[in-house]
Amino acid sequence: MYSINNNLKEKILELNSILSEKYGKVLSLDETFIRDFIEENVGYIQKVDKLSREELMYYYQKGGILGVDGSRNRIGGAYPHFVEIYQGLAKSTLYKDRPIYKADFYTPLYDERIENLMEDSREQEESIRNRKLSTIEIEAALEGIRQLNPYAVMMDGSLIRYDIESFSHWIELRKECERRGIILVGVIKDIKTSIIGDLLKEDEDLNIDECFYDRELLYGILEYGEMITIHGEVTKKTKEGFSSLFMRSSKAPTVIGMDILDSQKKHLEEMARLVLTLTPEDSRGVPLWIDIVDSEVKITDDMVRGLMESYLDRQILEMLFISERDKRTL
Repeated sequence: MYSINNNLKEKILELNSILSEKYGKVLSLDETFIRDFIEENVGYIQKVDKLSREELMYYYQKGGILGVDGSRNRIGGAYPHFVEIYQGLAKSTLYKDRPIYKADFYTPLYDERIENLMEDSREQEESIRNRKLSTIEIEAALEGIRQLNPYAVMMDGSLIRYDIESFSHWIELRKECERRGIILVGVIKDIKTSIIGDLLKEDEDLNIDECFYDRELLYGILEYGEMITIHGEVTKKTKEGFSSLFMRSSKAPTVIGMDILDSQKKHLEEMARLVLTLTPEDSRGVPLWIDIVDSEVKITDDMVRGLMESYLDRQILEMLFISERDKRTL
């Protein structure tokens, strides 16, 4: 058994008290009230059905679905002595033996765009790292589109991330999908918006002062297979050219989010039905194909270490990227 310090126990009890107080008012709201509030202020709640075998066959005949995801991992010690590796993968449900990989790296010791990147430029550094990951995912998607011509492209995460982090590449992907008539959709496993919470806070009758996120407020509220098509006027994504929804895609009480190009908004419910069809009922709500792509693109610690030990000079590796803590385990 672990020996737990009494002070640590007290701090956890304090945390429980703080969170219970914060969420007490929201947790006490009636489920029917929340659903009515959502329908009146956020978007319509509707039930969607899974695709039929005939509809799935149509997707097969039209080129299948291209799943896209990325991964990153790093080796090294404190700034600036680390290197981060990025890998993107586009994989088709139809051409499973033709995966498309893209890769890149980043280290503060070298960057092709910014010279003399100082330690206090952490925000700028994070922007570079995010750009690299988003860019290789877009590059993988573009090559998958041009080689495999899928019916739809399913990205792991919100589409607005690519718009923010890799704008020029994102515009190229968007135009390519629109030109070819390929549906482009983003599936958001961990939603971070606060659309409902912000509207609850604005309601003077409720007297809610805290900020609550949609993930918390929608927990257990939707039934399996229900979705909320979000009104354009209550989401910032509309200004960026997207339409969005929330959906409970499994028996788990959590919800996922979905983005689609505003020019393809008519396909939003269709894509919701596709995601529902591809998601196992007893899962955490993520389409199986996205999970498969995620597992195949993942860069593990052992993979990073193996690559560095195999392809970097030993002197460079030990001088720059092996921390004192790591040396104790060698």
